[in-house]
Amino acid sequence: MNVFASRRAMPLLAVFLGVLLVLFAAMFVYDHSQREQIAKGVQIAGVDVGGLSKSAARKKVQAELIAPLNRTVTVRSGNHTWHLTPRSTSLTIDANDMVNQAVSASRGGSIFSRTIRGVFGGSISRKIPLEVSYSHQAIRALTARVRGALNQSAQNASVQPSAGGLQEISGQSGVKVDSGRLAARVEHALIDVSAKHSVAVPTHTVEPTVSSTQLASQYPAYIIVDRSAFRLRFYEHLKLAKTYEIAVGMEGLETPAGLHKIEWKQVDPPWYVPKKAWAGKLAGTVVPPGPADPLKARFMSFDGGAGIHGIDPSEYSSIGHDASHGCVRMRIPDVIALYSRTPVGTPVYIV
Repeated sequence: MNVFASRRAMPLLAVFLGVLLVLFAAMFVYDHSQREQIAKGVQIAGVDVGGLSKSAARKKVQAELIAPLNRTVTVRSGNHTWHLTPRSTSLTIDANDMVNQAVSASRGGSIFSRTIRGVFGGSISRKIPLEVSYSHQAIRALTARVRGALNQSAQNASVQPSAGGLQEISGQSGVKVDSGRLAARVEHALIDVSAKHSVAVPTHTVEPTVSSTQLASQYPAYIIVDRSAFRLRFYEHLKLAKTYEIAVGMEGLETPAGLHKIEWKQVDPPWYVPKKAWAGKLAGTVVPPGPADPLKARFMSFDGGAGIHGIDPSEYSSIGHDASHGCVRMRIPDVIALYSRTPVGTPVYIV
């Protein structure tokens, strides 16, 4: 009985094995026919290529990805415009490699899983990134041109001296291009199909370090010497505080015009006689404080050897005249008062 049943089962087993062989053969033939077919659910840089062949996928990538990116990126700021073409950036998109990656992803898994997925309409989830190359130097060069055209340094508030007094010049804000953000925006416009091809230049305002409200604190003292009027005007925090009568340099030995500053100060100074012909035998000597010393009470140096100093009361008649050898002469009470309010570094403008 068992032998008889075994003999009857042999043909059934042969049939079963034959069917399996046919199914395996059909599966192999089907899988081979799909070797260049991309599975559903595969995207290349956002372009759906699922269910397409390699050639169809390349055409779709060309139409929906490469062609739209073959455009000029325009950078704008006000009336300024710059252009960046795909040629100038050497923009290259490797469509073949991306399609090959899509096919390779579709061939993942076993022959059984691929066949079941293909026959029953299954899908995989795979996103192939954009394979693109371009010249980063071209973007850097563009941002450099933009900076050169748009960057403006902030201007600190300042003071303009003249014979008429001190004029306050307001500070001006500057502009600076945000190079990092600009480069990122240009790159995005260059390689993202959905991005706009027009880029606005990101900038920020640069404030001056010294504003108009801070200006007065920068100038605790300021001196204007008006040689033609024989007047010394003293300003505190840019406000006129006192006007003094003075004497200035005689013809040929004029008090030097221009902007100077107080270099050093001295109480009861000696006279360091310049090595000049007008000094005669005293040239190059030092006259100590006393009756022979023409520098009385105080001395405030500017422009090297010249300075502001007091004179003996016997010479007060020279005030209001061109009488000195280049210095600014003052009455003793006046120079003492000025000295106490004038720190080293005080601007001295002589007109």
